[in-house]
Amino acid sequence: MTTETTPRDAAALPDLVLADIAVMLRDLLEEAGLDDAEIGRDTTFHDDLELESIDLVTLSGALREQYGDRVNFANFVAELELDEIIALTVGELVDHVVVSLRATERS
Repeated sequence: MTTETTPRDAAALPDLVLADIAVMLRDLLEEAGLDDAEIGRDTTFHDDLELESIDLVTLSGALREQYGDRVNFANFVAELELDEIIALTVGELVDHVVVSLRATERS
């Protein structure tokens, strides 16, 4: 299922994306028994959610399934330094997804 936005709900897009990503993460964390973890914009993938690199690959697949080619998580992460990847927050990913979706709306 792909999130579609109209101009009137464009302001709500970050909240919608955060909710989508929270669901993806809960599904991912459920396998590790951590599905009750708080997920917000400041939540870090490494320290708070204890995700490993393989989990990020799984998340990338979920993002592709949700948003198609409009969001390229692999390219986003490839542009980061290792310490930035370790400190990556859910909010930073939400911002990347929102920017990517808005860019494809304009093209």
